[in-house]
Amino acid sequence: MTEDRKTALVLGATGGIGGAVARKLMQRGWQVRALNRNAKAASQRMPEVEWVQGDAMDASDVRAAAEGTVLIIHAVNPPGYRDWEKLVLPMLDNTIAAARSVGARIVLPGTVYNFGPDAFPVLREDSPQNPVTKKGAIRVEMEKRLKRAAEQGTGVIIVRAGDFFGLGTTGNSWFSQIVTPGKPVRTLKNPARDGIGHQWAYLPDVAETMVALVERATSLPDFAVYHMDGLWDRDGQQMVEAIRRVSGGRAKIAAFPWWIVPLAAPFVTVMREVKEMRYLWKEPLRMSNAKLVAELGREPQTPIDEAVRASLVALGCLPKTAGLLTNREAIVG
Repeated sequence: MTEDRKTALVLGATGGIGGAVARKLMQRGWQVRALNRNAKAASQRMPEVEWVQGDAMDASDVRAAAEGTVLIIHAVNPPGYRDWEKLVLPMLDNTIAAARSVGARIVLPGTVYNFGPDAFPVLREDSPQNPVTKKGAIRVEMEKRLKRAAEQGTGVIIVRAGDFFGLGTTGNSWFSQIVTPGKPVRTLKNPARDGIGHQWAYLPDVAETMVALVERATSLPDFAVYHMDGLWDRDGQQMVEAIRRVSGGRAKIAAFPWWIVPLAAPFVTVMREVKEMRYLWKEPLRMSNAKLVAELGREPQTPIDEAVRASLVALGCLPKTAGLLTNREAIVG
């Protein structure tokens, strides 16, 4: 490691977006440090990362891990999303305090949850934020705290995107609700209404966008927010058709069993999440990436079949021999 090699702390590096950003940073020559409650086990999965034992809920652990860094990627969530509403804000406060102490910039993966139907169908960075869910209200508060931090001198970059898919997404992801992880693709459960558009975000594209913005950080405002267009499913059928096409063209497409969600929600954390976010499938909404393109010149956008193939391989729904990995897919492989 050279003396001038910049160091980033990634919180949530074992997750989908945290892992994708960590790998992209390393590709660009960064030293990546990560905090984990089981650093030994994490190091076996990603040995190229500098793992530090600790908990994102412990302010002293975060502060110690941040020493010597210039960037903190805040991509951490409670395990299994349990007690999300109780833990998310304290974890963010720890990140803000650590960043302020060491002079690091914060990067946050944002979502559409901040917005209610009054802002649909086209979401811009300054669209009104009137969330209709508890998770959305917490997301709004997270961004408010980051904005206050920016006003006090801590640089912040927020990249809002649609539903994530790619290596690292788990049973909590919508992509994993359409297929059955670990099983061949035979039936696709489509949560979309026919004719209603939906926005997806392929993790390597999100990671590439974030790192591109980080590399231009000195020319950005202290509180910099950008929207990604991602992979736009214009009629609610493009994603499932791509999955069927990539997996051999024989899978049946069925409607997602929404009827079971309220029955399972009291007992299954994931189903509670699904129930709360159903409104995002009832109306078309699309983020405008005009501001992002004006800054970067382009938005990284992997062709849908390529992105879907890599995602199905990662979920164990296709063999690794199902198409050669491209350089972009190798970011998360």
